[in-house]
Amino acid sequence: MSLGRRKSWGKKRGEKDREITREKRPAKPLDADRLQELALHYVSKYATTKAKLVRYLERKLRERGWDDDTSGGEPADPVAIAERFAARGFLDDETYAHMRSRDLLRRGYGPRRVGQVLREAGVGESIREGMETDAMQRAKAAILLAQKKRIGPFALEAPDMKTREKHLAAMLRAGHAFAEVRTVLDAGSEQELDEWLDELAEWDE
Repeated sequence: MSLGRRKSWGKKRGEKDREITREKRPAKPLDADRLQELALHYVSKYATTKAKLVRYLERKLRERGWDDDTSGGEPADPVAIAERFAARGFLDDETYAHMRSRDLLRRGYGPRRVGQVLREAGVGESIREGMETDAMQRAKAAILLAQKKRIGPFALEAPDMKTREKHLAAMLRAGHAFAEVRTVLDAGSEQELDEWLDELAEWDE
C-alpha cells in the first residue's frame, strides 16, 4: 500500500520536472512586433520616461536577442520606439517629473534628492530646472522627514552631540539644504516648527 503511494508520488514529481523543463525553454528572440508589444506593456503598467523605456527595451534585447530574419535585417531601435511613444502621448517626461517630484516631497525628501532621482530617470536638465520648490514645500518636506525619523522636536529624548550629528547627516542625505535641517534640529518644540510655517506663509502672501 505504501509502495504504491511512493510510485504515485514519483510519477507526480516526474510530471512536475517535465513541466519545469518546458518552462525553462529560452524565449524566442525579439522582432519589431514583439519589441513594440513589450514597450506598450511597460508604458501601460508604469509611469516612465523615454530614457527608462529605452533602458528597459535594451535590457530585454540583451536577454532575448534580436531576430534579424523576421525583422528583415532592420536593427532594433528602442530610441525610435520611445520617441514615437512620446509623440503619441503614451509617455511624457515633464508629466513624470512633476508627479515624481510631488511624490518624493510628500515622503519627506528634499529638492536635492528629487533632482538626483529625476536625473537618474533620464529627465532632461531643462525639465529638472522647472521642478524648483518654494520655501514652504521645502520646510514641510523637512518637517515630515523629522517626524518619520523622530528627529529634532519629534525625538523621544534629547539627543547627545553624536546622535545630533547622525540626525544632521540623515537629513542632508535625504536632500535637504543645511538651512532647513538646522531649523528643524534647533526647534525646541513642534510649536516652533508650526510658527516657522506660519512665517513662511506670511512671506508668500
